[in-house]
Amino acid sequence: MGKIKKIHVVIVSGILLALALMFHFLDMEIWKNTALIAGTFVAGYSIAKKAIQSVMMKAFSIELLVTIAVIGALIIGEYVESAAVTFLFLFGAYLEARTLEKTRSSLRTLMDMAPLEATVLKNGERVIMPVGDIEEGDRILIQSGEKVAIDGRIVSGQAFINEAAITGESVPASKKLKDQVFSGTIIDNGYVEVEAEKVGDDTTFAKIIELVEEAQEAKAKTQKFLERFANVYTPAILVLSVLVFVFTQNVELAITFLVIACPGALVISAPVSLVAGIGNGAKNGTLLKGGEVMENLAKIDVIVFDKTGTLTKGKPAVTGMKAFGMKEEELLKITAEAEIISEHHLGRTIVNEAEHRGLTLTNEPEDFTVEKGHGLYATVAGKSVVIGNRKLLSKNGIQLPGNIESYAIQEEKNGNTAIFVGIDNKLAGVISIADQIRAKAADAIRQLKAAGVKHTVMLTGDNTHTAEKVARQLGIDQVFAEMLPEDKVNHIKRLKAEGYRVAMVGDGINDAPAIALADVGMAMGAAGTDAAMETADVVLMADKLSKIPYAYSLAKATVRNMKQNMFFAVGTVALLLVGVLLGKIFLASGMLIHELSVLIVILNAIRLVRYKQREQGEVKEMRAAIPETK
Repeated sequence: MGKIKKIHVVIVSGILLALALMFHFLDMEIWKNTALIAGTFVAGYSIAKKAIQSVMMKAFSIELLVTIAVIGALIIGEYVESAAVTFLFLFGAYLEARTLEKTRSSLRTLMDMAPLEATVLKNGERVIMPVGDIEEGDRILIQSGEKVAIDGRIVSGQAFINEAAITGESVPASKKLKDQVFSGTIIDNGYVEVEAEKVGDDTTFAKIIELVEEAQEAKAKTQKFLERFANVYTPAILVLSVLVFVFTQNVELAITFLVIACPGALVISAPVSLVAGIGNGAKNGTLLKGGEVMENLAKIDVIVFDKTGTLTKGKPAVTGMKAFGMKEEELLKITAEAEIISEHHLGRTIVNEAEHRGLTLTNEPEDFTVEKGHGLYATVAGKSVVIGNRKLLSKNGIQLPGNIESYAIQEEKNGNTAIFVGIDNKLAGVISIADQIRAKAADAIRQLKAAGVKHTVMLTGDNTHTAEKVARQLGIDQVFAEMLPEDKVNHIKRLKAEGYRVAMVGDGINDAPAIALADVGMAMGAAGTDAAMETADVVLMADKLSKIPYAYSLAKATVRNMKQNMFFAVGTVALLLVGVLLGKIFLASGMLIHELSVLIVILNAIRLVRYKQREQGEVKEMRAAIPETK
């Protein structure tokens, strides 16, 4: 309703100006002045109202400057100027409001994706219920074309699901029994029944919307500085306008100076760019938590990567096994039974391999102890078991014969992680585990370097041979292997102490201390991971490394756009003030240029809504498509 009223006031004010122009040509001076004064009061009422409110709150607003100028123009009989200024200011404010809506379009698009109701199986019957009434444990039925209303796991059926609202990826993901699904996604083809695990405000989709809303309100350092500057600048202009009048005795010149110096475009130059950039990131599955994060990410010159689950898929598999004094199945069974309560990804891999081979794990581990970064101890069926790296076995007096050491080193050179197993103080075997490097990981590293990242580092708890092989394949500049979590933290501290601006990329849980310490912490593949959302500054919802160069390039583009806006806003005001003092710019024309500058600043920011990072491969394809000329 407020927008309708505002446009109605703009229309009435515009009609009165048009009537004044008609009366001017008809040489009806009284009627012309009456129309101009009426137009001034119609358009100026809301401006004056805001000015009074700002004074009551002990603040200096742009509306206050305009109101003082309009009153001055009315006093000296410059009715054309007063009517034109109020109309232009109000019309400009209306256009600004309409245009600013576009910068928030990504968030609005996200919110529109939120489902309002769902089909729930209750007492054997299908019931359509509002999303707010769904409870944890309810079974939700979803078919082709319908939106997923909750977070949960598939208990029946399979489908292709468009997860663009969560990950930014438009290619549908294949989902089957026990797979996770998220609120806000859409069943592209198929039918599934999902048991609700998170509902309402607890869903991943709801948290994304909340994060984006908070991010768009969170201010950057530049924005905070501009607001402090405006609070000083506005009263300073009032003083300067008085001085202009004192020295020139020209009321019209002083009033014009007052209005033209309004810092409208400057004040909005930073927030519109940040809102548009953050919205673009959210639409593409990249959540940047506010303006300060955006500015910090744009300044990053070193990116540190965790290996497992970040540069690799985080889904390792057993690739080889060598047992001593027992059969391989017996070695695998005892090792799996020791690892069955372990949360480590390599331990889970060994358990999964045993289950895949059909081995029955009957013995519960006793005296289970984890030595962080090295391995574990356990007692299985009365046998003392030690599982881990060389250091752990050596610490427990278990030595590796030369031929076994050579075998393990060769496995590591082939890209495997060698897990050593000792039983009753003797070496029982070596289990080789390998993790696949993510698709396009090398491309992502190249894109980051092309975008301006000076140095890339990999930190991993894995062995040196495997780590170096992965680093060589990906083109990573420096690698540090066999690191404990505290070693990663110390390395981040050292890089920062050397003056680097550091981003740390990890899974958001195991690397939480390093992520929190870095200038910018980035968690990738974090859909559904609450800890990652809370810890990281940048949350990459898609499980793709390509989102990292996208986030970095978007941050640089947003900060560049913000600087363009600031330069243009300051330049326009400076030129207008020079024009005013030289007698070349007058009140109405100056106000028109001023309002146009505000709109140009907003339109420039809107370009970020459609920003897309150009892939290196796309550039090569474009070049290849251009025929050579001889």
